[in-house]
Amino acid sequence: MKAIILVAGYATRLYPLTLNTPKALLPIGKRPIIDYITDEINTIDEIDEIFVVSNHKFADDFFKWAEEKNNFKKITVIDDGTETEETRKGAIGDILFTIREKNIDDDLMIIAGDNFFTYKLKDYYDYFKTVGKDCVCIKEFEDREMLKHFGVAVLDENNRVIDFQEKQENPPSNKVVYATYIYKRETIPLFEKYIEQGNKPDAPGYFIQWLFKIKDLRAYEILNGDCFDIGTHKAYDEIRENFKNL
Repeated sequence: MKAIILVAGYATRLYPLTLNTPKALLPIGKRPIIDYITDEINTIDEIDEIFVVSNHKFADDFFKWAEEKNNFKKITVIDDGTETEETRKGAIGDILFTIREKNIDDDLMIIAGDNFFTYKLKDYYDYFKTVGKDCVCIKEFEDREMLKHFGVAVLDENNRVIDFQEKQENPPSNKVVYATYIYKRETIPLFEKYIEQGNKPDAPGYFIQWLFKIKDLRAYEILNGDCFDIGTHKAYDEIRENFKNL
């Protein structure tokens, strides 16, 4: 299995914090956000390489981070060549770019570099191995207003995704889908097919919205721990305060 960490966004909503620093390298406690992600990836023996896909503006920052990091899994930083918000490839575009650049023909875990989570990634991986299907990661939300800002999934009795909607005014469920996905090897060529059909290359949830209609897609529910999407100054400030002793 390979892992991709998506860090090529420009995080304009967090300006001026992210004007000269990529969001994934912002600190929580004494370490950058991305360190907590790689810590969890390191708990999964089957993952043998981590690809960190960055835009060109911040690529050198990630090359420096990778060189200084004592990580027992190989980390490869990939520069997608974009330099502005207007020219970015989008999350799905960067996934496909990485698949093509590195000829990925393996099971694949994909994680957004701005997700900070406290659940055990190994538990999610173990679920994937048990069900033997492509997987998304979910958690129930009770705040209906908050649900409007996320992609949400509707599940059947076997935790199979039977509907997915991205940021709807009237969300069809309270099960938020976070940007941590695990795909089987045979699913990887479908990223090419998705783009060839003219679909949006942006938020990774759009691929989920397309995929569940043609493949059996299962949901792992976070019961112990949490996941946080760092999209605003308020969200970042709250997480820094709550986890300042890390």
